[in-house]
Amino acid sequence: MSVIEIRGLTKDYGNNKGVFDLDFSIEEGDVFGYLGPNGAGKTTTIRHLMGFLNPDKGYTKVLGLDARTEAKKIQKRVGYLPGEIAFLENMTGLEFLKFMARMREMKDLSNMNNLIQRLELDPKGRIRKMSKGMKQKVGLVCALMDDPEVLILDEPTSGLDPLMQNVFVEIVHEEKRKGKTILMSSHSFEEVGRTCNRVGIIKDGRMVAIEDIRTLQEAKSKVYHITFYNEEELNSFKGICKELIGTNNSTAIVKITGNVDSLLKELAKYRIRDIESAHQSIEELFLHYYGGEKVD
Repeated sequence: MSVIEIRGLTKDYGNNKGVFDLDFSIEEGDVFGYLGPNGAGKTTTIRHLMGFLNPDKGYTKVLGLDARTEAKKIQKRVGYLPGEIAFLENMTGLEFLKFMARMREMKDLSNMNNLIQRLELDPKGRIRKMSKGMKQKVGLVCALMDDPEVLILDEPTSGLDPLMQNVFVEIVHEEKRKGKTILMSSHSFEEVGRTCNRVGIIKDGRMVAIEDIRTLQEAKSKVYHITFYNEEELNSFKGICKELIGTNNSTAIVKITGNVDSLLKELAKYRIRDIESAHQSIEELFLHYYGGEKVD
């Protein structure tokens, strides 16, 4: 069953801004990563799903409900985290969450309190004085606390520190085990790689690929900076490493696509001082995935 359905969706803001002829669906129990650079059209798509925008053409549905005519019904059944959260800034975090709980007619606040604890949210301060990360935690608690059927999360880890990002990943996996359908937009391949089973890539408002996450991981390159104990060992490694793209003193710079097993087996023969990895950017992933040609 398609829980989220987007067919021919177009919203043209002019100057090649907006979304154009988007056509994809997300099945029940899917965790779908919506991946693309900032400004690619991710938020515009999500706003259509929530009924905040009317398309120039095409349509969107959530749980079989038309987002244009049945937005209120959708909003009652979806946990939504916007990319830019609008709060009642004079409230404390706790006052805001309890206000939202009353709006949703929640009687049991145990899940809300559990999320507050797990995300290490201090809800007593005024929202206007909170940091970006603390406001993001309030938004996440609000999206998750009433155990919604569907989650639509726009850049959910924005402002979170690495520890809280790990907690968020754990929560997504728990929701996935419950059979929830999740759409999560991001500009971070690493984030969607840890949480999603399918990924849609959008660029300049157009969907350029929908792939299983494993397919994209195999296409993705990593650059490793490998520091040897001395230049003699580096020179020995240089003679046999086909993936070498440069050196710096006793450090080899190696670019690997896909599986790193053969590299690790070879490095086991040497004394290594340090290994650092540099992740591929979104733009580099596009260029690699499409054979070095820029995606239009």
